[in-house]
Amino acid sequence: MSDIKDNAGRVFMRATYYENSPEPSDQEQGLPQPPLERPADEGKKIIPLTKADVLKVPATDLRKAIEERHSVRAYADEPLSPDELSWLLWATQGVRKTGFAMGAHRTYRSVPSAGARHPFETYMAIRAVKSLPPGIYRFLALEHALQEVDAPRPDIASEIAALCKKQQFVEQAAVTFIWMADEYRGFWRYKARAYRGIFQDAGHAGQNLYLAASNIGCGVCGIGAFDDLPLARWLGADGASLFPAYAATVGKLKR
Repeated sequence: MSDIKDNAGRVFMRATYYENSPEPSDQEQGLPQPPLERPADEGKKIIPLTKADVLKVPATDLRKAIEERHSVRAYADEPLSPDELSWLLWATQGVRKTGFAMGAHRTYRSVPSAGARHPFETYMAIRAVKSLPPGIYRFLALEHALQEVDAPRPDIASEIAALCKKQQFVEQAAVTFIWMADEYRGFWRYKARAYRGIFQDAGHAGQNLYLAASNIGCGVCGIGAFDDLPLARWLGADGASLFPAYAATVGKLKR
């Protein structure tokens, strides 16, 4: 095996050792907790989604879903229904309840997160969902609703594909999920160690998306190849305090 010299990955791992940040966290210093979710943008349309407790989705066998899980890069030209999108959003970032523990307000969601910090804001490039014009949307998890960020946007498919290193299958997807990490939500408690948690949490959300898609006739492909700063700015974020951690395409399976 060739000798691997110091690189950004090794520097990151060392910088996030517990012993390399002995100072008290902002939580330990009594600084205010960041909000559980970034507030909705004023003046932007909010679209209610069917709540999880009344959503009707086909039953599925967990073992079968795990054994058959694979990445899908070819999709039928068929839209998702709003209820199917609601199901996928609930499965990946849905809020089951809120509470207070370990000195902090928290959400209990459909995926695990260190200290229940849940750093993600879910953005979507929607090309084909019934009754929704193509465009950029954000999931308001506490309300279980969508907010229009920028719609209609007729060229949404080619725009998001270009930002994902020109991968052509992205253009075919009905929806591209982009999980944007709110940097301070975890840092407030865990300091530099929180950055590891962001990418662990991305895995939880991504796997749930794969499994939840299996019983509504959809396929998924996780995406790690994207232009970080241009993608963040395209979504209206600064790329530092709010940055893309992971993405995934979803579309109906070809029959």
